[in-house]
Amino acid sequence: MKEIKWMLPLLAVLVAAAACAPKQEAQKVLVLYYSQSNTTQKVAREIGRRLGADLEAVVPVIPYDGTYQETIDRCLQERESGILPEVKPVQAYLAAYDVIFLGYPIWFGTCALPILSVLDQIDLRGKKVVPFCTFGSGGLAASVKDLAKKQPEAEILPGYGVRSARISAAPAELDRFLKAGGFVEGDFFQPEPFPATHPVSEAEAALFDEAVGNYPMIHARATDVTSRKVPEGTEYLFTAMDLPRDDNPQEKPSIPFQIFVLAAEGQAPVFTQVVR
Repeated sequence: MKEIKWMLPLLAVLVAAAACAPKQEAQKVLVLYYSQSNTTQKVAREIGRRLGADLEAVVPVIPYDGTYQETIDRCLQERESGILPEVKPVQAYLAAYDVIFLGYPIWFGTCALPILSVLDQIDLRGKKVVPFCTFGSGGLAASVKDLAKKQPEAEILPGYGVRSARISAAPAELDRFLKAGGFVEGDFFQPEPFPATHPVSEAEAALFDEAVGNYPMIHARATDVTSRKVPEGTEYLFTAMDLPRDDNPQEKPSIPFQIFVLAAEGQAPVFTQVVR
């Protein structure tokens, strides 16, 4: 009993010291995004919901509200002229945030032009920037390089991308992404690295053709493949080569590129990303 009585005052001191110790404050997060068709907005809102983050949309002064072809034509004209669209000033006080989730659709292989415009207006030096995007076929790679050019003193962290055709998969994928990045707590599945590739079999070639066959921007054949298990089923990484198109039979062969394909249990295979 004497030993226990002696320890009680010490425990009280330790508890008091712990109570007085400064607590590590949670990082303050802003989700800043541009969305033309509300697809990127869905991802932005899911991130905001999961993190309790503030959200702000980038707004062009002259909206991209024409038809698909009118938008393409306007983008081509802006890219060729080297003049970025004017956007309204960002309202958030960026100095108050530790992490900026920056979202956009992929246009012509990189982030949408309004995002390039806003990056000329703001200063993200010292901030952690997490890019996220929606796209038709290509992913983040080229856009991240352009972000780094615009904001060389920002710390650009690994990002997230999803095909617009697979937007329903975003919540589950974001759950894993945010946990893997340490933004939310919880266990997550970490897939094994892809093993070495091998020449495609007839069955694997058929799976590849089924996954990309209905997408007009891909006209290719698979040459090699590797695969690994993921929560949804099996993820394949195909090496592919472009095939000559009927309207350009003399087209020179492309350099090899990669296509990720997901074969979920009980579902038709779909491609998730093209990396050139």
